[in-house]
Amino acid sequence: MEKCKLCLIRDMAEKADIYEYVKKTRAMLPDAEKASDELYEERLSVCMSCESLLAGTCHKCGCYVEIRAASKASECPVRKW
Repeated sequence: MEKCKLCLIRDMAEKADIYEYVKKTRAMLPDAEKASDELYEERLSVCMSCESLLAGTCHKCGCYVEIRAASKASECPVRKW
């Protein structure tokens, strides 16, 4: 099975266990440190059009983009957001 290059973990049924981890990690962030839902989705939209995204992972830094995008203070490793 070919990996989805421009998919987020939340869109891949076979990664449901990892997505639960992503959701828990985002929920544990203090509200003062958490990116707003609007900013979070905006960042993920940028990631989904990035050539470095592969199956929810950034190949520039190795992170799950859905976790990196969740924190206000996080930055894209190639400065796209």
